[in-house]
Formats: sequence, structure tokens, C-alpha cells
Amino acid sequence: MIEVYRIETIASEEFGGGVVRRIMVRADSFEKAKERALKVFSLARRPQSHGPEIEAVRVLNGAGYELFSISTRD
Repeated sequence: MIEVYRIETIASEEFGGGVVRRIMVRADSFEKAKERALKVFSLARRPQSHGPEIEAVRVLNGAGYELFSISTRD
């Protein structure tokens, strides 16, 4: 069954914290949404990426509950 997941990138505290970008992903499993979040995290952490420095990425389900997160501290 296809579900909608929300992937949010979160800025570091020195850049004000908070959500920088939200991506809505339709996937048939949580694992695929998690893979997409890991890809978003790796792309956002590249030196040539633009915008504020990203500290974390998290995956939320349709109800808004956090299912997975990864940060630079992990």
C-alpha cells in the first residue's frame, strides 16, 4: 500500500535551527522513504550544497509521527 512520508531537513543551531525544507514522498514501504532520506542527507551535507548547514534529516509519517532521524552527531 502506498503511503505518504514527509522528509524534513533541519538546519544547525548556528543557522537558526528549524526546518529548512520539506519533501513529500510517496512510497510503498518505510524502507524506501528511509533510503530517500539518507540520500537527501548526504546531498545536503556536501560542501558545494547551497543554503544553511544541515544538521539533521527526519522522516515523518502521514500522521506527523517521527519514524526515523539522522544527524551529524550520529
